[in-house]
Amino acid sequence: MKPWFTIEQLDEDSYIISEYRHWEETHCYLLNGTRRSLLIDTGLGIGNIQGEIRNLTDKPVTAVATHVHWDHIGGHWYFPRFYAHQAELPWLTGQFPQPLEAVRQFVTHRCDLPEGYDVSAYRLFQGTPEKVLAGGEILDLGGRRVAVLHTPGHSPGHMCFWEESRGYLFTGDLVYKGTLAAWFPSTDPEAYLHSLETVAALPVRRVLPGHHALDIQPEIILRMQDAFRQRKAEGTLCHGSGTYDYGDWSVQL
Repeated sequence: MKPWFTIEQLDEDSYIISEYRHWEETHCYLLNGTRRSLLIDTGLGIGNIQGEIRNLTDKPVTAVATHVHWDHIGGHWYFPRFYAHQAELPWLTGQFPQPLEAVRQFVTHRCDLPEGYDVSAYRLFQGTPEKVLAGGEILDLGGRRVAVLHTPGHSPGHMCFWEESRGYLFTGDLVYKGTLAAWFPSTDPEAYLHSLETVAALPVRRVLPGHHALDIQPEIILRMQDAFRQRKAEGTLCHGSGTYDYGDWSVQL
């Protein structure tokens, strides 16, 4: 049987769990500490990500999503211990801004679904987080400390995760190669620029995005920051202004 997930080892105690059979090519990241493990994003919810995680850690696992969009919290059903940002709590209680039928269409779009998969059974994750985050927290895994950065723009509660000791920046949907989404009502282009400025100031050695290519260099953050600044200077950093192509990435406003 063709596996749903692709597993890559980032370092001796970090793993990338990817979903390349769907066009979004979502990446989740497992960080193992000496006391517990942190799972950054749980993916689309099509495959059982918990089965993969069991093979990669024997520590208690806490899930934390970069943001509460269906393609980043789809596997949260398997992890009752999870954290979420305070700005997106309503989305976890039936107020997600897209209807379930629309999400089910996204699930099947350009996707090599597992044999026998029943998309009619797909549900939007709902739940109560063990801890509510605001940004500024330090998640101590035992021997590893991960900082929570509130980086709104793509969504109001979007978070990046910064592991300073290794230079790892887990960027979710803030930074990746592809078309950045800053056009729908729950996005904020001005906040997006501010968030790019926040992460551009960090001494990042490895960018670990939420989607698509993993061969992404830290310099892309500066290029994105400069492009957003240009859009602001020209008065086009606003919804409805169009899609702007910068080669290996673009942004839809």
